Amino acid sequence: MPELNKESLERYLSSLYKKEVRISSISEIGKEGTKDLKGFGYGTPYIIRFSINSEVRGAVLETMSPNTFGHDHFSDRAQSLLWDHSSFNRLPGHVRSIDAGAFTPDGRIISVGDAEEFFILTEFAEGQGYYHDLKRILSVGSLEPIDEERTTALAEYLVSIHRVKIDAPRLYTRRIRDLIGHGECIMGLIDNYPKGYDKVITQDRLHRIEEGCVDWRWRIKDRGNRLCQVHGDFHPWNILFREGVDYTVLDRARGEWGEPADDVGTMAINYIFFSLQRYGRLEGAFERLYSLFWETYMGATGDTELFKVIQPFLAWRGLVIGNPLWYPTLSPDVRRKLFNFIENVLRVSEFRPDRINEYLGGPP
Repeated sequence: MPELNKESLERYLSSLYKKEVRISSISEIGKEGTKDLKGFGYGTPYIIRFSINSEVRGAVLETMSPNTFGHDHFSDRAQSLLWDHSSFNRLPGHVRSIDAGAFTPDGRIISVGDAEEFFILTEFAEGQGYYHDLKRILSVGSLEPIDEERTTALAEYLVSIHRVKIDAPRLYTRRIRDLIGHGECIMGLIDNYPKGYDKVITQDRLHRIEEGCVDWRWRIKDRGNRLCQVHGDFHPWNILFREGVDYTVLDRARGEWGEPADDVGTMAINYIFFSLQRYGRLEGAFERLYSLFWETYMGATGDTELFKVIQPFLAWRGLVIGNPLWYPTLSPDVRRKLFNFIENVLRVSEFRPDRINEYLGGPP
């Protein structure tokens, strides 16, 4: 935890007010006494008494404690506190927010209160998206030796990151809750499907899928022993290959920790997706890559429990690739089979990777 002391606070307040600030006391609300607070408690509000010239003022500095009510991550807490700062002053009669700030690792305090939008600046990575490989295979219908090598490398990458575990069962429950209810996940996707698009994607069908996914939340949300390091958005557009199997991954999403079936399902369903566009089923070159991906991952992990939790993750990714907003040119037959896949997978208690073509068929 950072150190909260008079000197750092005086420098921060002086930069904020553009005048020299002198602090007379720092104390927890409800407690008296001025002191430097080393490793002060997150979530504890502090009263700061200070003067600017001869004018005496007071302010309250408050952070937010990590908790399992949607504030597990630093970004969750930043979101909440930034919202507080932006909204308090727009409500009549509300206590005013002076600023929003942050602590740096070396104990400095910085202001972010004037920020309107945030950004991230990353290094530039050379390479070509893995989806170009899949598009080439879609066009020619055959594999090159490098294709199997890259599929193996990607499965091995997931094996390596999924070995890193953490004991935080409530965070696992949160990740499953987000899978169902987050705006980027199942309910958000369903709400953004165009109404009346075609006879395949009816409101009744989307309703059934959502209900099926909620049912799966109750089946798997307490399997916190499975929580591990994840990428969170491991699809062919987020992988850049250079020569051979030299690659970089991009755009990790939705937190450091999650369910390994998320990453596995996200990549596996793309082999199905491209195969559907060429063959109308899983076969040929894409079936070989799909099988190799599973063989490599399962051979290294032996994680057969994954087959009992992957269903809602496959449903989510099926809703992504079946969405006409992103893939408007898919044939009605491909879209129909994707929705068959979603509903059939949600019906089975144990997913079978070798039964994909059955899942692509009509309702049982």
